[in-house]
Amino acid sequence: MNLPFYIAKRYAVSFSKNSAINTITIISSIAIVASAMSLFVFLSIFSGLREFTLSYSNSSDPDFKIEPRIGKSFILTKEEESQLKSNKSITFFSKIIEDRVLFQYDNKEQIATIKGVDSVFSKVTKTSDYVYIGNWISPNSNQAIIGSEIARKLSLGLFDYQNTLDAYAPKPGKGLIEKSENAFNIIALQPVGMFNINEDIDGKYVYCDIQLARKLFDFKSNQISSLEFKTSLNASEETVVIELKKIFKDKVIIKTKAQLNDSLYKMLNSENLFIYLFSTLIVILTLFCLAGAIVMIIIDKKENINTLYNIGLTFQEIRNVFFIQGIIITLFGLLFGLVIGTLLIVIQQQFSVLMITSSIAYPVQFKLTNILLVIGTIIPLGVISSWIASGRVNKEILK
Repeated sequence: MNLPFYIAKRYAVSFSKNSAINTITIISSIAIVASAMSLFVFLSIFSGLREFTLSYSNSSDPDFKIEPRIGKSFILTKEEESQLKSNKSITFFSKIIEDRVLFQYDNKEQIATIKGVDSVFSKVTKTSDYVYIGNWISPNSNQAIIGSEIARKLSLGLFDYQNTLDAYAPKPGKGLIEKSENAFNIIALQPVGMFNINEDIDGKYVYCDIQLARKLFDFKSNQISSLEFKTSLNASEETVVIELKKIFKDKVIIKTKAQLNDSLYKMLNSENLFIYLFSTLIVILTLFCLAGAIVMIIIDKKENINTLYNIGLTFQEIRNVFFIQGIIITLFGLLFGLVIGTLLIVIQQQFSVLMITSSIAYPVQFKLTNILLVIGTIIPLGVISSWIASGRVNKEILK
């Protein structure tokens, strides 16, 4: 049997004659349990909030989107369209014409993006599922779906047949404009629905039929602003990107779902890193309390150390006793902390103890990566603090 391990195990589960030492050890153990639990709970809460936030943003985003590398539009040739239709990785693709325009309704104005979509668009994204008033647009009509923020700013109502929602886009071309009425293309839209996804999207988009958008911007029949894709479940991102590059060469930019929300992902990753570092700081303080407790145990076991030295154990072997003891306390604290943290997360998932609103529970997510991150944080720090504390065993302790 490994003698240092056997002695360390006995020290870890037995109490000292000194009640103060026992109290310090118990407090240190509880602190490790609390820090492990807190770190895991914080990471699980943020994972839940991350998924909750992205669920609203990703719902209106396609799996892939291609945009022109130069300018605001590009020509989709019949050959390219045929290759897209025969591609097994692509389930649906939707043609898009979009740009910022001036909207006017009942003497109120608002600049936003008009997005002309075809009949396939509702199969590519779930935007139509977030229409909470009215219905999605019908093909080849002048109907429009308005973001709730835009509707609020314009004081816009649905099925108002006395007022139309007018969209103004500058006419393409060169030279001076002699008459103001010749400066813009204008289309009249009839709002038939409102959507509510998140504040940014609700204040950005107005959806209409692609034919109206084509007329507004004087686009050719095969000229579009972008293409949005719904891919098959077994299609990998890398494969789809390679296949799209083969079809379109270098004339387009290919964006994945994550790249479409690049700033949001960066913000969430930064917040996650900050939460992790802040929680790790608490763990560091806790584990150095453990180091202090081990030093107190070493002082309390001075006579035992002297005995162990006299029966032939080296200082390194005696140091290993307290080093292993610190690791045992760390491991038990980590285990109990993770168990308690897991129970709290499961209780929240099953019973929704904490609520954001009366109908929305505070989001949490159980992830194996969070458990591995907690283990990978606490064990190395526990090893370091135990090693520092065990270094207190030297010749001076025998004096």
